[in-house]
Amino acid sequence: MTHRGGEDMRELVYYLARSLVDHPDKVVLEEKSSGDTVLFELSVAPEDMGKVIGRSGKTIEALRTVVQVVASSMGKKCRLEILG
Repeated sequence: MTHRGGEDMRELVYYLARSLVDHPDKVVLEEKSSGDTVLFELSVAPEDMGKVIGRSGKTIEALRTVVQVVASSMGKKCRLEILG
């Protein structure tokens, strides 16, 4: 990752979320930072919610894992929440 750490994480989450859904134009990602912790709040079209969550929550957990690994490599903590 480059020196733009937080921006890179945001771009990664945004790219992955848009790749999963049928309506990528309705993906909205808000970022809130506090110290070394970043919170991403993801909103998608109601009909795409199931695609982002996945069967038994496996897709969202995989997204969270990827984001946490990237954040950890930059010395940060990260949370990803879906707003519905």
